[in-house]
Amino acid sequence: MSFRLSTRSRTRLKGVHPALVAVVEAALARSCIDFMVTEGLRTPERQAALVKAGASRTQRSRHLTGHAVDVAALIDGQVRWDWPLYGRIAEAFKVAAADLKTPIVWGGDWTSLRDGPHFELDRKVFP
Repeated sequence: MSFRLSTRSRTRLKGVHPALVAVVEAALARSCIDFMVTEGLRTPERQAALVKAGASRTQRSRHLTGHAVDVAALIDGQVRWDWPLYGRIAEAFKVAAADLKTPIVWGGDWTSLRDGPHFELDRKVFP
């Protein structure tokens, strides 16, 4: 496949750690599912609003430091939230991260509050 990041996705990557931006770009180049970046760097106010709304459980999100991104699958130009799509996107992220020697964590691998659209740099290497 040959997908490209939209101008909107690139804007949402501003302030995101360059190593994670490189993983996003490499993942999209190898992904069989198109995706867009929905969120990268967050303000503390935005994070607090997400916690209050129940969309997040932490005030210590990796989004606050530019170490995390959320993506949305695109099928025929439409955002889709079907869980299997995110597993396929995660495969592309994991291969891209391994190729770039950049350890990442996929929210879909978490045992509680699984978060398929979420990818972050591993805290052990990127504190």
